[in-house]
Amino acid sequence: MKTTNRLFVLLLFLIYSCNAPTGVEMKQESTIAIELTDTNETILKKATHVIPTPNQFEALKTEYMAFIHFGPNTFSKREWGNGKENPEIFNLQNLDTDQWCKTMKSAGMKMVVFTAKHHDGFVLFQSRYTKHGVMSSPFKNGKGDVLKELSESCEKYGLKLGIYLSPADLYQIENKEGLYGNLSKYSERIIPKAVEGRPFKDKRTFKFMVDDYNEYYLNQLFELLTEYGPIHEVWLDGAHPKRKGGQKYNYLAWKELISELAPEAVVFGKQDVRWCGNEAGITRETEWNVIPYQEDPRGMNSFVDLTNIDLGSREKLYQGKFLHYQQAEVDTSIREGWFYRNDDEQKVRNADDIFDIYERSVGGNATLIMNIPPNREGRFSPRDVEALIESGRRIKSTYTENLLEGATGPIEILDENENSFLLIDGTKEVIITTKKPILTNRFVIQEAITTHSERIEKHALDAWLGDEWKEIASATNIGYKKILRFPEIETNKFRIRVLKSRNIPAISGVKAHYYQPIPPKIAIEIDSIGRVTIAPKKHEFKWKPHGENTILNINGDIEIRYTIDGTTPAKNSKRYTAPFSLKTGVVKATAFVKEKSGNEAILSFK
Repeated sequence: MKTTNRLFVLLLFLIYSCNAPTGVEMKQESTIAIELTDTNETILKKATHVIPTPNQFEALKTEYMAFIHFGPNTFSKREWGNGKENPEIFNLQNLDTDQWCKTMKSAGMKMVVFTAKHHDGFVLFQSRYTKHGVMSSPFKNGKGDVLKELSESCEKYGLKLGIYLSPADLYQIENKEGLYGNLSKYSERIIPKAVEGRPFKDKRTFKFMVDDYNEYYLNQLFELLTEYGPIHEVWLDGAHPKRKGGQKYNYLAWKELISELAPEAVVFGKQDVRWCGNEAGITRETEWNVIPYQEDPRGMNSFVDLTNIDLGSREKLYQGKFLHYQQAEVDTSIREGWFYRNDDEQKVRNADDIFDIYERSVGGNATLIMNIPPNREGRFSPRDVEALIESGRRIKSTYTENLLEGATGPIEILDENENSFLLIDGTKEVIITTKKPILTNRFVIQEAITTHSERIEKHALDAWLGDEWKEIASATNIGYKKILRFPEIETNKFRIRVLKSRNIPAISGVKAHYYQPIPPKIAIEIDSIGRVTIAPKKHEFKWKPHGENTILNINGDIEIRYTIDGTTPAKNSKRYTAPFSLKTGVVKATAFVKEKSGNEAILSFK
């Protein structure tokens, strides 16, 4: 562990020691065992002492990152390769990783995870341990290294770097001399394996009892973790396109090497970070990161996907043998599919959808990783860039300014210091007053998870409107961050109520923000029985639909006003509420959010 990490842990201990409620003596850890003698009350108390590791907390603060799927599939227009691809198919003539990073930075992303090797086994870096990769392709006459260029661009634009190294490897399965499932015996192997003419600058070596394929995987991990700058996430996909020879992955050996070579990295797919359960861009309404296990995750070699709708309720905790902090990551793609195919048929998410997914994920106690597949020119396509830059503009314009700055209330939650917090035992409510009324439609609440874990199970936000308190939003848990969205209001007083909690709640921060609504485009159509229907125009994106009403989610109250006499709709025009019949005339319709109007839609009847 680096000195900075040791200091971080010490700081958290001191903070907790100074602020812990009287009588709390339970140790805080990322994993806590449940004893046979533990009562439900004791189990619940233990759950409120399960905290993220320093690496996990830093990963949570990353919040929003990019995923890059790139390789032979980009040129074959496939989603899945077969391991038999001729490396010459990777005919990359140009590569612009600066354009990637500039776009990701503009989108508000803080890190990128790159597919150094997908399931096809084709490597996008100059590996010593295979010829199936860029070294056998036309890209820069076999001398190209996509990961190296991306690493340099990340440093230039201030982005963290993560790597995806697929545990599955179809090339090593299909090749007659392939190592995957070759039934080799476990024996002591030295990592990295020496290769003549390709010495490592990093002279460290490690001994592991592994078979041929696990040795191969460890050797490539060593390359990636020592030659491409600091690595902050190692992404381990659990997909198995084809099995051979009963091959087992020695994750515990991989974990040991990762911990040594990338001490600041979290591992996705294992004990650090988990899949939220789908690829649609949606997380659970109640996403707990403190979840139960039946065995100690610290010693587990394999992890199953956790797809149930309920992972961390009280009832689930009572059934566990270990309580473990394992944060959710929302994984989805900006395009229909993980790899680029074309710009004619492959739909791209619009800025509305990206922004909505961001708020639901980052504001739902999870992190978001948005896949952006480069095209065959080695660049992000213009439509992708346009949507990313616009959604990034919205994120920046919405969440840069904290409207509670200068407000009165508990200083512990208004000082924007992640190390301070407020214990709200007793009244279970907090009141905040601004110097003057503010216009707002977003409210952010964070718990002190590094010192008091996740405790709040249900909460509500009230605003002083007129001469009384009115509830404007409510939700279940909070955890790292909760973004509450509601139709815009103007007030100078807020009240946070904790309605249910597992222990004394500890809030570390609150902020108020304002999202500038953008009234949606309108579609006027004739339904199956000849009636006029008017609704926000649907965005076409059919890959793994999340089922959310994006337009309503981000804009709050939307009114559709229309006319049938050819005049331009105004705020006082007839409000659309249901389909209607019309034989002749011209229907014009416009969406309004408060006084803001959108583009006009027209449908003529003859």
